[in-house]
Amino acid sequence: MRDIVVLIFLTACIIAALKKPWWGVLSLAVFSYMNPHAYAWGFVRTFPVYYILFLAIIFRTVFAKDKQPIPKDWRVIFFALLWLYFLFTTTQAYMKDIAWQRFWFVSKIFIPLYFTLVLINTREKLYYLIITIGVSIGIVAVKGGIFALATGFGHRVYGPPLTQFEDNNQFAVAMLMIIPLLLVWQKQSPHIWIKKGILFSLPIIYAASLSSWSRGALLTMAMLTLMLTWHSKRKVLVIPLVLIGAFLAKDYLPEEWFGRMNTIETYEQDASAMGRITTWIDGWNHTLEHPFTGAGFEGWQVVSLRDWHSSYVEMFAEHGFVAFGLWLSMIVGSIVSLTFLPQKTRNIDGMEWVGNYCFMIRASIICYMVGTAFLGLAYWDLIYHLVFISVLIKKFALQELSEKIAQQKLKLKSVRSTDNEYAITPS
Repeated sequence: MRDIVVLIFLTACIIAALKKPWWGVLSLAVFSYMNPHAYAWGFVRTFPVYYILFLAIIFRTVFAKDKQPIPKDWRVIFFALLWLYFLFTTTQAYMKDIAWQRFWFVSKIFIPLYFTLVLINTREKLYYLIITIGVSIGIVAVKGGIFALATGFGHRVYGPPLTQFEDNNQFAVAMLMIIPLLLVWQKQSPHIWIKKGILFSLPIIYAASLSSWSRGALLTMAMLTLMLTWHSKRKVLVIPLVLIGAFLAKDYLPEEWFGRMNTIETYEQDASAMGRITTWIDGWNHTLEHPFTGAGFEGWQVVSLRDWHSSYVEMFAEHGFVAFGLWLSMIVGSIVSLTFLPQKTRNIDGMEWVGNYCFMIRASIICYMVGTAFLGLAYWDLIYHLVFISVLIKKFALQELSEKIAQQKLKLKSVRSTDNEYAITPS
């Protein structure tokens, strides 16, 4: 039965993509982040669902008129250079067979992002893309949160099968990253029940993240809560709610959970934490010796004894400092752009959306930077999606601002013309 449902949904997505290509971008996001066919039991589970949809979108995009040129943004150039640099380091990798497999895997993540840039050509479409990403992960997160509450946090919550964040630690960070995306929907939606439903789901998602038993997620959660509280216009209400929630969670969480979290302070006594630090040192030392090539994809198998367990170390240890600079520049540059862009549109009627979008996407990116300091997720499609979303926010905001300035100048010119027409000229 599940196979039939997924097959019907796939067919609907293909039809939607053929009708309107940008709907295909939303469909790709659903199959990438929720991975619904992985919940089936029969032939659909191994069916190349994503690639069938991908081919349909390629076909339709070629003939589509409703598209835009790739935005002229330095982050897009850096993204292309990063992919080309991966190609270079793969030719120099220690384990070439494994590295080439990983390179093509990353390429399959990078290439579909092209459609985001050319088919999401209006603010309305961008709004629906943000909602789709948030909901795709949010549905699984709410399901996991209900399970966590029902079982007293006694079991760990895992992500959608066969995704990059299937692991409990990775899924915990993903859940926290999509909370700001859901808040974009909550802020912009005119429907009261959607607003209430999203607010009701947030504590459940927090519960799911706690039940991941992830120490990195706890740090990410603290950062996210701080950012959301700081941004809130109702701090008087939000701060007590946060404190009450923390108090209730303290009495509800099992003792074993606190024992694991306490190792954050006593990391010297934790074999897992010390193993990560040793691996990071190995990666750093190796990169100093090979600053331009690194070890190549999956190079930890040669350089150290375990996986990198850090996106930062993963990037510079596998591809050197040039790739690391390109990668980090895109992320930090997006945060800077999202910080200063709202200042250009402040106090302009109708452009309040810019500040909301910028803060929430920035919060999501910062969650990634904090959470993946302890997880190897340098090639995660979600972060590149967020970078490109920030590119599009800037593009649409500046376009709208330019139009408003032009309208204002035209209106002022019209007023001056009218004043001159009725001016009294002395004889």
